[in-house]
Amino acid sequence: MKVVYVSTLTEGGPVSHMLNLAPAVAHAGAHVRLLCGDSDIAARARDLGLDAEVAPLRNKADIARAVRMWPRLRGADIVHTQDRRALLLCGAAARALGARLVHTYHGLPEELVGLPGRPGARPVGPVVRSAWLLHGHLRVEALLVRLGALVVPSQTLASFLAAHGFPTRRIHVLPSRIDIRRWEPGPPHQPVRLVAVARLERHKGIDVLVEACARLAEQAPPIHLDIYGDGSLRPDLERRARMHRLNATFHGQVPSVRDRLLEADLFVLPSRGENLPITILEAMAIGLPVVATRVGGIAELVQDGVTGLLVEPDDVDGLANALAALVDDPERRAAMGRSGIRRIAERFDASEAGTEMLDLYRQQLCASST
Repeated sequence: MKVVYVSTLTEGGPVSHMLNLAPAVAHAGAHVRLLCGDSDIAARARDLGLDAEVAPLRNKADIARAVRMWPRLRGADIVHTQDRRALLLCGAAARALGARLVHTYHGLPEELVGLPGRPGARPVGPVVRSAWLLHGHLRVEALLVRLGALVVPSQTLASFLAAHGFPTRRIHVLPSRIDIRRWEPGPPHQPVRLVAVARLERHKGIDVLVEACARLAEQAPPIHLDIYGDGSLRPDLERRARMHRLNATFHGQVPSVRDRLLEADLFVLPSRGENLPITILEAMAIGLPVVATRVGGIAELVQDGVTGLLVEPDDVDGLANALAALVDDPERRAAMGRSGIRRIAERFDASEAGTEMLDLYRQQLCASST
């Protein structure tokens, strides 16, 4: 079976997911090729032993580059797109060239990301744009999905999409998976090191984390906050951290961020909305306890009180109290870290990713022949 993965992104969870999944599918017996958003991702894929090419699509109107890309899809049995730009510009072309189409729905537009699993939540941003996204954009995506199969990593998002017109018979809930990096949590640090990995945009809630850490500094042992990621809010977040005199480092985008997690004691993700965050999987796979918000598919990953603590979004006091409870208790952190490793082994281990996805591809090919 020949599988072509198409990703137009240059960073973030969907890229990490593809670089985790593609080697597993190759190991399961498929011939795999990647069309990547930039040369760095292609190089990382080649380092994993994969056939990878650079095929950037700069925006959803980049028709000229898309047309030049389409011949590279020829001969594929499966074309698996990893973001909405790839689906929009390559989905119909893949079908026209005789391939079956699979698309992974990694997340909603930022204005809608806080809606799944929260019945009372409303879109954010300008009313007209939010209305278009909810009642127009989603319907367009639902139509595109009819070209093939839709992989959704969390049941929470799958239920939301089904309620908004996506055909349920095309939705397949397959969680993201990760390899376990160590089987015991690392030794504790002094000061306790908190880490967050996120785009520095509103929906990730890093502003709430900065305020919570400011309150935490008044009541808990010393902490150091490491923030990995970049975005439009970085200057304001750095200003707030300086104003509160936090012991914090903003690292920006760095390669191999998983390795940086090995230096931490506690992982934090205070998002206002999520799907099934790869970063939480990466943290649990090295034995870090997780403090996160009860949004999207996070509760499908983090067992409250067992592998970490869950709080409500935008709750500065609740986040500060949850962090304080674990900063003050290294033994509880270690116990939660071990439980997290066990949960990854039982539910999200990468060893099953290749055969699980290959089974779905075979189902699509069998459906096309009947």
